Amino acid sequence: MGILDGKRILVTGVLTEASIAFAAARLAQEQGAEVVLSSFGRQMKITSVIAERLPQPAQVIELDATNEDDLAALPERLGGNIDGIVHAIAFAPKDALGGVFLDTPFESVSNAVHVSAYSLKAITVAARPVLNRGAGVVGLTFDATVAWPAYDWMGVAKAALESTSRYLAKYLGGDGIRVNLVSAGPLKTTAAKSIPGFDAFEDVWGTRAPLGWEQTDTEPAGKAIVALLSDWFPATTGEMVHVDGGLHATGA
Repeated sequence: MGILDGKRILVTGVLTEASIAFAAARLAQEQGAEVVLSSFGRQMKITSVIAERLPQPAQVIELDATNEDDLAALPERLGGNIDGIVHAIAFAPKDALGGVFLDTPFESVSNAVHVSAYSLKAITVAARPVLNRGAGVVGLTFDATVAWPAYDWMGVAKAALESTSRYLAKYLGGDGIRVNLVSAGPLKTTAAKSIPGFDAFEDVWGTRAPLGWEQTDTEPAGKAIVALLSDWFPATTGEMVHVDGGLHATGA
């Protein structure tokens, strides 16, 4: 018997087996959930191939989180109620990352915030008609309480995501919907590889995280997501759970 038995979960952002989203989808299935994946455009084919590597076949629906038609069609495409959402979507243009903070144009900043932060609100509100009471929404962040090297406007977008999650928690609490974030340490995912200079974090985590840190192991973050989706956190919302080997608690 799993902690997600009988639940139906929408997981966004599955593109590779190395992603946190894939780990969350796999673990959710192993804990008894039915998983629905979302993708869009040319990435649909990639997600469909990766979906076949899950323990059980998973439906893949089209969802561009910046497309109003896709958002409006989400409840119908889901084909029934759901008990949770995993928000694993983030993007910033190249001119918003890698030490170019002072020169980034607003158009690029706007794009990063739209995809990486506003989409949490957009997807959750779009799915609201089919979100069961007690549902859990879990997003992914990289602790935005400090300024990280190279992270630049993605760090700003993550700060917006963290604030968005708190406001969603406030406004959806009356519906019994919980909204939380998992702040994972640096992992060698596709998203991380696209950030110039992100490898600078390797030595920091390796030497300072009290529990140590394995940058290719997405399972700890996936387990935290599954736990927050479950009924084991019925009174927790607006929270950010660190899954970073404890580095956030140490001094410089």
